[in-house]
Amino acid sequence: MKEFKYWKIYLLGLGFFGISVLWPLYNAYVPIFLKDFALPSFIIGFIMTIDNLFAIFMLPYMGTLSDQTRTKLGRRKPYILLGAPLGAMFFALIPFCKDSGSLALMMFVIILMNFSLALFRSPLIAFMPDITPSEKRSQANGIINFMGGLGALLAYFGGKPLYDANKAYPFIVGAVLMLLANLLVVMFIQEPEQYRAKMEKLNVIETMKKGSSELVENLKDVFASEEKSLLMMLLSIFFWFVGFNAVETFFTSYAKFHMNIGESTGALVLGVFSLVFMVFALPAGFIGARLGRKKTIRLGLTIMVVCLLVAVLMSRFLPKSTLLYLFYAIFAISGAGWALVNVNSLPMVVDMTRSEKVGGYTGLYYFFSMAANIVAPPLAGAFIDLTGYGSLFIFSIVFLVLSYTTMGFVRRGERAEE
Repeated sequence: MKEFKYWKIYLLGLGFFGISVLWPLYNAYVPIFLKDFALPSFIIGFIMTIDNLFAIFMLPYMGTLSDQTRTKLGRRKPYILLGAPLGAMFFALIPFCKDSGSLALMMFVIILMNFSLALFRSPLIAFMPDITPSEKRSQANGIINFMGGLGALLAYFGGKPLYDANKAYPFIVGAVLMLLANLLVVMFIQEPEQYRAKMEKLNVIETMKKGSSELVENLKDVFASEEKSLLMMLLSIFFWFVGFNAVETFFTSYAKFHMNIGESTGALVLGVFSLVFMVFALPAGFIGARLGRKKTIRLGLTIMVVCLLVAVLMSRFLPKSTLLYLFYAIFAISGAGWALVNVNSLPMVVDMTRSEKVGGYTGLYYFFSMAANIVAPPLAGAFIDLTGYGSLFIFSIVFLVLSYTTMGFVRRGERAEE
């Protein structure tokens, strides 16, 4: 591996920046567009999970497939060059499909957009460990998450004036930013020499066969291996994403129906969480490298559990107006804890394997995190229906404690020795 340069990781982070611009715009405005077709909320909710459905089925395979790919450009870039232009084009077409009045056309474009983005997400993220030595991967993943946070903030703050001017503008601008960001990655970052084969033609069928075979091997690594560190790590990821997603999904409802404050105020509290997460993503990587990834993740989980316990206890004694100010502080501290967890988890997963399988293991990471995002909303919603909104944080605490427990059985994934 060539000499490590941090500027390359910031440049690579542009790819994640570009993707992170799209999703806030998609989640904010597509449900409104779908409502124009008089669809029930249940159907709209199902449509909005299409990205997660594509993710859990495609990301493990696409990551493994890229591991087996050899071209003059490398093994990750062909998927970026295929998926990014298609994803940008279909994303930009969404508001025009809505204006056409054709639900079938709208659904066709939404499905193709989600499919296109799933083509290159795992290869793009797996690019980071390809060019980063093991001992620098936590810091590098902190940079990647920081760049993703910048993209999301840009979408949140820039999307509104663009949407007010013309409903198509956020989609056009977002598509252009995503495409340009990923083209810069392709143009200015070289893949390691061993993955750039001098070949005239890519044997697609043979590569797909190898990818399928390797995916089976990766699943055996998870479930059939005598040493259960990988399985425990992936279960930890699943559990903490269930706990996190429950609060992310239902906190604005908690604010409105339990605290009697506006949902926009609840969204602002979540915004403080996201802002602190983005700012703390960089130091979280360095803390993980210094303290150890496992210890850092368990520290982050402890911080989040303590914060939620304080919220549960104080909500019984403090008036709602005072409690709101406490929540700003609690969610800010939790954002730092979430950075400690999230930034160091992917490096742990990819450092449980050799470089030839990094893409496949990246896909496994996304499979378990996306599966949690599918399971969490209905499971947490059912729990709230039975016990009330006041139990939201208890639900989250249970799953965060489960993840802390399963992390105790993880024995691998720390940085390799230099």
